[in-house]
Amino acid sequence: MIPGAPINQLSGSSYHIITFGCQMNKSDTERVAGMLDALGAEVAASQDGADIIVFMTCCVREAADERLYGQVASLKNSKALVAVGGCIGQRDGAELAAKMPHVGVVFGTHNIASLPALILEAWETKKPAVEIISNKEAAELEYPVTGADNPVKREHAWHAWLPIMTGCNNYCAYCVVPYVRGREKSMPFEEVLEETGKLVADGVREITLLGQNVNSYGRDLYGQPRFAELLYALGESGIERLRFATSHPKDLLEETIQAFGEVPALMPALHLPVQCGSDRILEAMNRRYTSGKYLELIEGVKAACKAAGKEQVAFSTDIIVGFPGETEADFEDTMTLVRAVGFAQAFTFIYSRREGTPAASLVDDTPREVIQERFDRLVELVQQSAWDFNQQFLDTEVLTLFEGASKRNNHMLAGRGPGNQTVHAPLPNGAASTDFAGKMAPVLISEAKTWYLRGTLL
Repeated sequence: MIPGAPINQLSGSSYHIITFGCQMNKSDTERVAGMLDALGAEVAASQDGADIIVFMTCCVREAADERLYGQVASLKNSKALVAVGGCIGQRDGAELAAKMPHVGVVFGTHNIASLPALILEAWETKKPAVEIISNKEAAELEYPVTGADNPVKREHAWHAWLPIMTGCNNYCAYCVVPYVRGREKSMPFEEVLEETGKLVADGVREITLLGQNVNSYGRDLYGQPRFAELLYALGESGIERLRFATSHPKDLLEETIQAFGEVPALMPALHLPVQCGSDRILEAMNRRYTSGKYLELIEGVKAACKAAGKEQVAFSTDIIVGFPGETEADFEDTMTLVRAVGFAQAFTFIYSRREGTPAASLVDDTPREVIQERFDRLVELVQQSAWDFNQQFLDTEVLTLFEGASKRNNHMLAGRGPGNQTVHAPLPNGAASTDFAGKMAPVLISEAKTWYLRGTLL
């Protein structure tokens, strides 16, 4: 239940949530769904016919901004109550409601628990309800836990997102996150353990720890990071699979690397954003590591996993092309690093200028077509890297946690391997895909593509 809210106050209403951006937004979406369900609302299959449409937004890149405003504008004549939250809600606040009078609710990244009350206020007053807590005010509040006071409706019963911290103190030159999520704020160590225990007791088999920079977990509370210590403690919780996102290379400590080899539940997969392979551009980005240091971290994780019998480590990353001042030589440094690591996946982006960030004032005269051509070359290399990585799984058994039927084929099971790769296997004759949802079984891989593996269920 929501503290102070009457039971079934939204009974008879339906809602639909549209989510942009990172895993933290996915986690926030599950919290919003949990609160609306707790008050009697029912989920709608699509936005058509929904009484409440909630946008969980991202403003890290301009494309996400444009997409959000376009979709909200298209609802100008809708009878639904439109609510906008997440990073754009935090950044634009009342200005968003002024630009788009048909928006009924605007709430910030620190105001998720207030959404049901804001919806009721907007319905009753017929006026926009806006609540934005500033980052400074939020710093004085307790960490928002995902327990009884904030119901969660998980997408999958066997998987849980567990936000252990929010915010970021790094202020990378291109990044707007510290301005919309605030400074780092960690959930107390004991509360993380308690929440994990509840999830395990509830049948959760896989947990993904979340934070803008999980490597810094605990620094604000204890004076130094306790992330590695947390991984070891959670390894004793009974959870079968443990993952985390996202890491900043400058804060990836040796004890965290060693945890990959000493915590069996910690999966051999690491998302480690590099952003660029040029030391000159990394310095301009205020990333505070070099390409050489990054490669040392990669080799350290590989060695730790190999010592524990976790032979194939799936590395993923984020890469920005076209940061102001990037030359062809700088770009070639990025290509060299990608070849050296052999990423299983990379999220590639063309630099997006974000107002208020240090890089926003930088001038760059590199023609757009040059940046696009570099981007296309990078995408081609990343695809080849992912294909090469998956070939090593041919004729091997991959222990797969199944999610159910493939979205494209009801007769094909879909799940995730230890390296977080998608695994497909034909549904056995006479079986239902729901019989396998949340179950774990080995798949003998006979086909390895760029973005998935396929084989036979054993």
